[in-house]
Amino acid sequence: MLENARGRCLRCHVLQARDLAPRDITGTSDPFARVFWGSQSLETSTIKKTRFPHWDEVLELQEMPGAPAPLRVELWDWDMVGKNDFLGMVEFPPLVLQQNPPRGWFRLLPFPRAEEDSGGQLGALRLKVRLIEDRILPSHNYRPLTELLMEAVRGPAEEDAASPLAVLEELTSGDCRQDLATNLVKLFLGQGLAGPFLDYLTRREVTRTTDPNTLFRSNSLASKSMEQFMKLVGMPYLHEVLKPVINRVFEERRYIELDPCKIDLGRTRRISFKGAPSEEHVREASLGLLTGYLGPIVDAIVGSVGRCPPAMRLAFKQLHQRVQKRFPQAEHEDAKYLAISGFLFLRFFAPAILTPKLFDLRDQHADPQTGRSLLLLAKAVQSIGNLGQQLGQGKELWMAPLHPFLLQSISRVRDFLDQLVDVDGEEAGGPARALVAPSVIVREGYLLKRKEEPASLAPRFAFKKRYFWLSGETLSYSRSPEWQMCFSIPVSHIRAVERVDEGAFQLPHVMQVMAQDGAGALRTTYLQCKNVNELNQWLSALRKASAPNPDKLAACHPGAFRSSRWTCCLQAERSAAGCSRTHSAVTLGDWSDPLDPDAEIQMVYRQLLLGRDQLRMKFQEDFNIDTSPEVDTMRASGAKEGACPEALARQREAAGRLLEVLADLDRAHEELQQREQQKAALGPLGH
Repeated sequence: MLENARGRCLRCHVLQARDLAPRDITGTSDPFARVFWGSQSLETSTIKKTRFPHWDEVLELQEMPGAPAPLRVELWDWDMVGKNDFLGMVEFPPLVLQQNPPRGWFRLLPFPRAEEDSGGQLGALRLKVRLIEDRILPSHNYRPLTELLMEAVRGPAEEDAASPLAVLEELTSGDCRQDLATNLVKLFLGQGLAGPFLDYLTRREVTRTTDPNTLFRSNSLASKSMEQFMKLVGMPYLHEVLKPVINRVFEERRYIELDPCKIDLGRTRRISFKGAPSEEHVREASLGLLTGYLGPIVDAIVGSVGRCPPAMRLAFKQLHQRVQKRFPQAEHEDAKYLAISGFLFLRFFAPAILTPKLFDLRDQHADPQTGRSLLLLAKAVQSIGNLGQQLGQGKELWMAPLHPFLLQSISRVRDFLDQLVDVDGEEAGGPARALVAPSVIVREGYLLKRKEEPASLAPRFAFKKRYFWLSGETLSYSRSPEWQMCFSIPVSHIRAVERVDEGAFQLPHVMQVMAQDGAGALRTTYLQCKNVNELNQWLSALRKASAPNPDKLAACHPGAFRSSRWTCCLQAERSAAGCSRTHSAVTLGDWSDPLDPDAEIQMVYRQLLLGRDQLRMKFQEDFNIDTSPEVDTMRASGAKEGACPEALARQREAAGRLLEVLADLDRAHEELQQREQQKAALGPLGH
């Protein structure tokens, strides 16, 4: 706001815009800005064919008589024929203009007339959002903590009281424990040590348990870790086993009810009866429908031994052996079966049947009628997983007509579990080797591929539609799925898979695959996806398949080399070093869980900080290996009774190493924060 001879004047410096919507057939826009203040308006020049315009123009508007007016800046796409297209707007109240003139980036908003046009009846949207913000250090800072975690799973789990895993197990609970279990499973999975990690937790839990009926029934770290492991590793297996029957239930939408208190005779018109429908008719028809669905489910499960991921079978084999060794008595014969079926049936198959959408078995949640059918099926699968131990007990006696079928299935399930744990070999390799078989197609579909030398073409026309297949061995493509001629990139040659800035080609959802050719030269293939979800899925699949590759690139260019320079950093050499670090985050299957070791170990570090004072008090302040209160406290929290002085000394040494590693990470975070503050203080010119 300025004062001049004619009164007050508003000076608006329109600098630039970014990420504008593409309104033209070229995938770009011809944007200009229109500034309104009171009854006056001015426009900037129009910049052709861009979604990232730079105007750097100053517009001055004179204040008119009347009440103070807000400032509104609208962005439009200029069209030679027809009406201009609205791109968005931002508005500032008079008080803001006078006291705190805006300066910076502002999110563009739609016209505020939509709700008025609909009479205010636009409905409501319910959201639940969680924001986790943290600083991730360079990988080398986390190496000592990672090594401590890896050492812990190779040691005697039963006597461990001071390793990071033992401390974490003692401190965490509830939702925090589930998040921690997910981070730990992904961390050890990435190191190829998920099996030893799960075995470590199993040994600790089995040692503490005296009644086999309570084994793994609580939400312990061992239970949560095995549950998350199955979800991360076994989702394709789950889909293969359950999806055909789940789809049938949704498509047929049959009315099924066994509980007399819930039978609604008015909804039985879907069931054909010779006479008037009765409760008995409904129960008989429902029993037939339920067994008609349960039969294929049980058949698919007991016939799936060869399709179960080897990593899952090895984990179940270790579990089977630990439980059998802990409870060898004849009266506990079922304990080794229940330990496995408790995870596979009660925590994996049954929840997926109950809520298929949460396991990506369906795109939508079930309607109430289908949901009730799924609930009854899930209850039946739970009973099978319990090996019939609770049949006829509790309040749900109305399930009794289903008991003969369930009892027949239980013997088949026992045989299935015996076959499941009859597996040889050790878990090896990283997450890709555990999850992507060489010959299996893990993703396929149409993408837009950029031509190798499209210098004479506009960016949009340089991309051609091609059909892609990704397996553990190759990324292949051709003009169509049926096309005979096929080109391929060996997955073992891939050195990085990264997003590309939208400004590079004026196109959204572009990624780049950097791979070495036969001569060792680095070649970049640019691919455009339909939307951001497809982009994330392809990024994930490619990174997962190429995860074990050596010589990964540490940095790359998020832009493209066009007009003799990189669009991202403006360097003029095509061979210039990358200006942005590469990433390794993937999603495992369709579970949408990122696999990012640095982020996972950072979360583990944060959890350990919560228990640092407790650990220091137990193992470093007035530590006495005789009969001091500290030793009693330590024993109460998990140290083995009667531990010898040498064992206690080892625990004290382990605690000291852990505290030292945490202190080093504290210092690294402080130094990073100081550097960021110094960089912010210098401003743009100091970069």
